[in-house]
Amino acid sequence: MTFSMVPSTVRYAMLYLVAIGAGQLTVLGKPDASPVIWPATAVAAVWLVNRNDALGRWIDVSVLGVLSAAALAIGDRPVVALIHGGAAMLEALLFAIAAGRWLPGVWTSGGRPLTTLDDLQRVVLVATVAALGGAVLGGLGEELVTGDHSVTTIAVWLVRDVVSVLIFGAAARRLSDITRDRQVWLEAVIIYALSAAAYFYVFSVNQRLPIGFVLLAITVVAAGRLPTVLTIGHVMVFGTTAAVFTQHDHGPYAATGSSNLIVQLFVAVLALVGLSLAFSRDERTGLIARLRASEHEATEKAGLMTTIINSMTEGLAILDQHGHLVLRNPAAGRLLGTTNQVGGGAALGSDYGFFHPDGAPLTDAELPYQRALGGEDVQPMDVLIRNAAVPEGRIVRFNVARLASPGGIQHVVVVFHDVTADRRHRDELMSFAGVVAHDLLNPLTTIEGWAEVLEAELAGYKPAERVSRIQRAAARMRTFLNGLLAYTAARDGKLMPTTINLQLLLTDVANSRYDQAESKGKQPPQFAFGPLDAVEADPVLVRQLFESLIDNALDLTQPGVPPQISVAAQPAPNGMLRIDILDNGRGIPAGMRQAVFTNFHRGEGSAGSGLELAVCKRIVERHGGTIEATSNPYGSGTRMTFTLPAGRSAYARTLENQWQHRPQATGATTLHPG
Repeated sequence: MTFSMVPSTVRYAMLYLVAIGAGQLTVLGKPDASPVIWPATAVAAVWLVNRNDALGRWIDVSVLGVLSAAALAIGDRPVVALIHGGAAMLEALLFAIAAGRWLPGVWTSGGRPLTTLDDLQRVVLVATVAALGGAVLGGLGEELVTGDHSVTTIAVWLVRDVVSVLIFGAAARRLSDITRDRQVWLEAVIIYALSAAAYFYVFSVNQRLPIGFVLLAITVVAAGRLPTVLTIGHVMVFGTTAAVFTQHDHGPYAATGSSNLIVQLFVAVLALVGLSLAFSRDERTGLIARLRASEHEATEKAGLMTTIINSMTEGLAILDQHGHLVLRNPAAGRLLGTTNQVGGGAALGSDYGFFHPDGAPLTDAELPYQRALGGEDVQPMDVLIRNAAVPEGRIVRFNVARLASPGGIQHVVVVFHDVTADRRHRDELMSFAGVVAHDLLNPLTTIEGWAEVLEAELAGYKPAERVSRIQRAAARMRTFLNGLLAYTAARDGKLMPTTINLQLLLTDVANSRYDQAESKGKQPPQFAFGPLDAVEADPVLVRQLFESLIDNALDLTQPGVPPQISVAAQPAPNGMLRIDILDNGRGIPAGMRQAVFTNFHRGEGSAGSGLELAVCKRIVERHGGTIEATSNPYGSGTRMTFTLPAGRSAYARTLENQWQHRPQATGATTLHPG
């Protein structure tokens, strides 16, 4: 059977009796003198702190009071012993309650010892409150019984119990911290020996010289050099030594009228100085250890991250808020056609040889990371890079993301990916598709012609219905081939930008759609035009863009609902014009608003080739703009938003003031801003 198997109440009771006996042995000098040290206070504090349940705590505090009264009754009057037992109960109970609030987790089962300066401050406060309660109760009770108690005795009681909790409480749960390092023990022996000599000289050899304060320096040295547990032992041993000498009328404090109180205060100062320095050193050592561990971990992670970044096939660059390179990996240097070294403050500008994929030069303001620094949400962008290092040219995709540091400084991360081969492969496929589409139109025309002849000859006969199927299939094929040719033209055709009067263009498109609906017996659409400034773009492609978007809006019309389409424009950053086309159709599901711009995507109920919106996206991107589909904020339907270069000529500026005087399309109304 081990000691840990004994119930906790019995174990602490046995330890408490030993502590009382040890304290009684320090009653020196006069027979009625108070004990020099009283470790029972610390044992009682730790005892009740370990009791969490209320019933167990009251049982233990009752046992504690009985043991105190019984032990003290041996050398004192029974009534006084009972008073001291009650004071011990009150002090321990107050300490346990206050420690539960201000020292959580300290000394409890599985808890921790005192380790920090904050712990030290809190334990001094808790011990002072508890000791004050016990000292007042014990002092007043003894005053009532004996009539010879004084305020000094109460003060001695208060300081003694606080010091006991400081020294013996700090030592609790620290036996496992005792080191086995011979070098440390050798240094401890030397410091203890020098301390013994100094205390003997101050308190025995040269008693009349008031130099007791010099002994604090030895405590400072001990706290700075020795482990905390040996520092606590140093304070315990030599604080007791000073008290013993003083009680025997030796030393610089013996001649004073309140020698007992003064020496207790001296021991309290020793304990506070020694423990404060030891705890602060432990905190500093722990902090340094954590910093070193963090530094080691950060160094390892930085090395690993550097290795990963340098081994990436994709380029990576980080730019500051001014567009200057902060970091660039070797792959970025290879893709951009520059050196593989990390950039230090160099700007990543259009002088690297940045162009649109169609060969048009890119200005610095059009660069994706500059737009990101300006606050835009930039989609991945393909850039043609052609410079002395890459004379043949290379298509690189820029993926840009903004980073906000804690200091508020904006940075941009750019990831470069070589898509030259992918673009070449895709372009070859689309060129082949365009050639095939063009070559298939001739036999398709022949099929359609002979189908018309066959339909005329079989008019009135039942086989004529089958000829109609041939004609419908041929019409679908022609739509598909025309879509391929349109996409090829939008992708490969040379841009011939000029100033375009959007009000005239849209009026013409609106009139043609009105005529189509009337010829087919459908309800004509209603158009509403807002401000429509001029744009600088290819007129053929822009007409195709507006016709495709308006036809897409008409395809989404709900049955029985008159189609309504509104178009308006407003200035956008970087010399662009933002154009919104809103309809009242059934709308595009949120999850499909990106997919509708991909090749061969067909929505529900769509009769097209699946290339119409892909052609629109290509036309807009070739002009340096962006396009997106969102829900109509004013009701049901879709809003198509895209940007085109604003008109820059004097003619364009004149048109900006004439939009309200334009000819009205049939069924069109004016959409006033605001």
